[in-house]
Amino acid sequence: MTKRIPQNPKYQHIKSRLDTGNSLTKYIEKLEEIKRNYRYKKDELFKRLKVTTFAQLVIQVASLSDETLEVSAKEIQKLEDGDTVISETDAELTLGTNGKGSPTEKPASPARFINNTGAGESYRSTLQSVISGVGELDIDKSLRKKPDANAKDTNAKDKPYPDCPFLLLDVRDRDAYDQCHIVGAHSYPIATLSRTMNPYTNSILEYKNAHGKIIILYDDDERLASQAATTMCERGFENLFMLSGGLKVVAQKVPEGLVTGSFPVSCQLATYTGSARKRVTPRETPARAENKWRFTAEDLQKIEYYLEEEQIPSDTAS
Repeated sequence: MTKRIPQNPKYQHIKSRLDTGNSLTKYIEKLEEIKRNYRYKKDELFKRLKVTTFAQLVIQVASLSDETLEVSAKEIQKLEDGDTVISETDAELTLGTNGKGSPTEKPASPARFINNTGAGESYRSTLQSVISGVGELDIDKSLRKKPDANAKDTNAKDKPYPDCPFLLLDVRDRDAYDQCHIVGAHSYPIATLSRTMNPYTNSILEYKNAHGKIIILYDDDERLASQAATTMCERGFENLFMLSGGLKVVAQKVPEGLVTGSFPVSCQLATYTGSARKRVTPRETPARAENKWRFTAEDLQKIEYYLEEEQIPSDTAS
């Protein structure tokens, strides 16, 4: 009777009690996770935004922006095609008369030629253009080649999303921002709030209490973001949110896709396998953050994958 039954590792995850959903053990584990990752305080003035909710918002904004870019590119191409057809028609008319009137027409008077701006006018400065102050350089500017639609799309992808419903602010110092930050975030160190003159940027003033727009603050572990959010709420910001848990929770929930650069050491999960003795591992040079303002298709796929692992549908309407 004193002999112990050997444990089978195959059934280690099976517990002796049935989980009905109101398990006290799960509740205690949840409280421990909250204490470890979050810093809830009584009477918080700001609102909180979950990392998973923010990831869903990012996917929706990126998908809508891509559709808008495709439509605008098609419209630009149509307009350019229409301009080409019109210019070809004008060229045919000019060539048909050889730059002059019909043979039966009487020669035009000098005064009529000066006031005429139709076919037959050369690109050189005429008397009328000299009087009105239009020179050859002005004409050359109007005849410059229009930029390609593909080039416009490339330049647009290097800028933030147009009419983005959220403004993301990184309240850590500039060095930490350059090392790692969420794609599309603006660097806004918390020390900027202590300025007496112009503590807010133009984008912050544009988003402040604007209808249908929010401002999101984040840092590594809520230490700085909670202070900045409280100060800004006291100064009249009503549409302010703090990313709950900061980069520490982002590293756990969505470790790839949302962030450019390498996570700070304080945000990385410490995993110990084997003996409890601390193992010395060679440190790799952390990758610097890229100057990215938009998510790529690969980034969005990674975000959707991690959202599915969290058992949250990524295509729910906000």
